[in-house]
Amino acid sequence: MLRQAGIPLMFDEQHQRYHVPGARFLPPTNFTPEEALALIVLCHDLGDRENLPFFGPARTAAVKLESSLPGRLRDLLRSTAEAVQIQLPPANPLAGQKPVYEQLLEAVGRRCAVRIDYNSLADGQRVRTRVHPYRLLFSRRSWYLIGRSSLHRGTRTFNVGRILDLEMLEDHYQVPRGFSTERYLRNAWHLIPEPGPDHDVVVRFDKTVAQNVAEVHWHKTQRLEFRPDGSLDFHVTVSGLREMSWWILGYGDRAEVLRPPELRRIIARHAAHLAQRYQQDLAEPPP
Repeated sequence: MLRQAGIPLMFDEQHQRYHVPGARFLPPTNFTPEEALALIVLCHDLGDRENLPFFGPARTAAVKLESSLPGRLRDLLRSTAEAVQIQLPPANPLAGQKPVYEQLLEAVGRRCAVRIDYNSLADGQRVRTRVHPYRLLFSRRSWYLIGRSSLHRGTRTFNVGRILDLEMLEDHYQVPRGFSTERYLRNAWHLIPEPGPDHDVVVRFDKTVAQNVAEVHWHKTQRLEFRPDGSLDFHVTVSGLREMSWWILGYGDRAEVLRPPELRRIIARHAAHLAQRYQQDLAEPPP
């Protein structure tokens, strides 16, 4: 038996991992009022089932933290916490996927491979592959598994919500030295780095949305250049254009791609398809 920070650790020979025997509690920790408030707000809001799937225990942790505080401080922090909220974008609730998520957590901890059946939108069919799980990542709307796929012979990203079946395997693996989520994603706009060299992109935003765009840190490489007429030239370097194209389209005719030409053509094709779809409505006189 080992001890880490006063907590006993037992080694499980069968599963080749350490675990905390029985029901154990962490030693008491003294928090400042600011630290306690931050933890209570984060745990309450991020532990909401609709905000961050599978993090319900964070809410019970907040309740336990509140109950351990002195009465006057507890009442003050509770009233303050009720007035502070964190609102995340709508997320995939991943209904029925909690067992899959928990198995992936165990696989990551034990460094065990898994075999998954996956509803692949890219392949347009159900595929089966053996994966070495490197990371679990929550990004924007869902949980994702990042790991090496035997089918694709490389590292891939899988949406946990599309994993149809999962089997834990007993073959172990090592995460490649130097691997990180940031290195794997390179300069992807979100989660899909495309093969080939990066692209230097410039998008000009109309002055009516320029400030709105400038207020957000959209990408780690972005550079902003305001023009005398109030418009904004948005510079960014990305590993792939298609993900970014959907963001640009969200600004409609308030955004124009200046370069590269490949991205202008992608936007132009989408605009042509939209115009064709709504052509009949354009022909009718306004009400």
